This record gives sequence, structure tokens and C-alpha cells, in this order.
Amino acid sequence: MATEQRTQKSTVDADVAAPAKRLGARLTASNTLWTGLVLVALCVLFSAIRPDAFPTLFNVQNLLVQAAPLLMLAVGMTFVIITSGIDLSVGSVLVFAGVVSAMIMEWLSGGDATNAGWGVILIGLLVALVGGALWGLLNGLLVAVARVPALIVTLGSFGAALGAAQLLTNGIDVRTVPGALRKTLGTGTSFVVVPNLVILAAVITLLALWLLHTTAFGRYTYAIGSNAEAARRSGIKVTRHLVAIYTLTGMLAGLAGFMSLAYFGTTTISGHSNDNLNAIAAVVLGGTSLFGGIGTVVGSVIGVFIPAVLDAGFVMAGVRPFWQPIAVGAVLVAAVWLDQRRRRARNSR
Repeated sequence: MATEQRTQKSTVDADVAAPAKRLGARLTASNTLWTGLVLVALCVLFSAIRPDAFPTLFNVQNLLVQAAPLLMLAVGMTFVIITSGIDLSVGSVLVFAGVVSAMIMEWLSGGDATNAGWGVILIGLLVALVGGALWGLLNGLLVAVARVPALIVTLGSFGAALGAAQLLTNGIDVRTVPGALRKTLGTGTSFVVVPNLVILAAVITLLALWLLHTTAFGRYTYAIGSNAEAARRSGIKVTRHLVAIYTLTGMLAGLAGFMSLAYFGTTTISGHSNDNLNAIAAVVLGGTSLFGGIGTVVGSVIGVFIPAVLDAGFVMAGVRPFWQPIAVGAVLVAAVWLDQRRRRARNSR
């Protein structure tokens, strides 16, 4: 009788412990968790090195504002990479969208948009979104319909979008940006300390989080990345879905261009040459697999801030800023290597 009771107790204890073990295993295998811990460790390290400068409200605001446009690129890139695709054109699309938006606002204001009202600003926003979406649509049609590899298509768009922006402006930045846009979105704050640019980025990110993780659109995205042919046979319209994802990514790049325009007060044509690679790095650092089918928006958010924190921390610590891309590159290669190891381990079971 006693032996039977001990057996029953052991069974109950095992049943209680099993969910905790499964949760622990999931957390241990989570790229997002490890990336988040790396970000926390970096913040603690730089706060200890420069307690007078790094953990300050001013520095936090700067980090958030500077990361906001890149976050929009990374959110769109998350969808693309989950489908096992890639988009190298987002940095150039950002520039193109900012240029056409600024030129339209300038034209509507008679040559000087400095005092333009909100009607002109809203038209400028719409133009930026449409301009970005059209490049994304072109990418999507070539990738999904014409079956040209995404690497080649978006590499071509990378050069074409930047070239188009330079042709429109003769390579000279448009510098007459509405003062109301700069004051409200570029440098304005809400709740005393929260930059409006960050609030806009947070709202868009939350919408993307909802779209990817709670809707059929998100489930189809993961299914296509896991096995596009199986997804097609199960009734998912893979071609149409891929076109929609590249269009969404282009639209978010257009929004990033408008945000950059609001923050800098100019189009900064030559200032975004590495944005496409930074966006890809952020997404991969956040745990999204380059092989498709795995990834989270939360992970990409964390991944965006690792280069930003390294950049600010190195400057404050007196380390030459050239070390920042080396550090990010090392972490990026390590993240891909770990992803490959996990994938091989999963396939061998």
C-alpha cells in the first residue's frame, strides 16, 4: 500500500514538474531571451563605465529616437525573412520616399515648405507611404510572380531607388521641411519625456506584432517560410501573400523615410547606405532565422537596440567607434551559427 502511494506521489510530482521543464526548455532555446540578456548586459556594462552619461534620460531619449526609423525597416524585414526572403532595398527606398515626400511638400508650398500646414504634411506622408509601397510591390511581383531570386531583385532595387532619388534632386538634399512637422514629430514629446517619433514607432510595431502573431496573415507568413510548397498545397495563396509582404515592407520603409525627414529636417540622401544591412542584422540578432519559418517582432525590436547601445556606449567609454561594426558583425555571425546548430539538432531528432 505504501509503495503504491509513493508511486502515485511520484507520478503527480512528475506531472507537475513537466510543464515547468518544458517552459524552461523553451526559454533556454529562445533566441529572443538570449538576445534580450545580451542587451541588458550591455546596458549594465556601459552604465557602470559611465554612470554620469549612459543611464540618463537624455541618452535614453536619443537612443530611442535614433532607432525609430531603423525599427520600421526591421519590422518589415522580419516579415520578409520569416518567409525565407530578403530585401536589400529598404535603405534606398527610405531615401526615395523621403525625397518624393519633401519635393511634393515643397511644390505644394510654392518652393518653400518651411511654413506649410498640416494638409501639406499629410499629403507628404501619403506620398512617402505610396512611394515606398510601389517599390515594395515591384519587388514582390518580380520575386513571387516572375520568380527572380529575392537577393537579385532587391539588390537591383537598392541601386534603382537610390539612383531615382538622386536623379530627382540632382544629388542635392531637399532642406525645406515644414516647421510644424519638425516641431511636432521630429523633436516634439508627449507625456513630458516621450518623443513623439518613438510613440509613432511603438504604435506601428504593436500593430505589426498583432498582425504577425495573432492573425491568419501571420500564420500564413510562418507557413510559407517553413515550406512554401506545402503552404500552397494547403490552399494558401503564396504568390499573393508574398507580394503583400514585400509591399508592406516597402510601405514601412516609406514611413521610415518620412520619420527621418521629420527628425533631420532634410532628406539625407547619402546617410542611409548601411540601413539595409543594419535592418537585416537587427532581425537576425533578434532570433529570426535566415532559413525562414522562425522569428518574432519582439526579437527584432531588441536586435535594433544592440547596435544603437554599442554605438553610444563606445563613444561614452572612449572606445573608437570603428569597433562598433566589428562587434555587431561578430554577434551577428554567432547568432547565425547558433541558429544553424539548433536547426541541425532539430532535424536529426
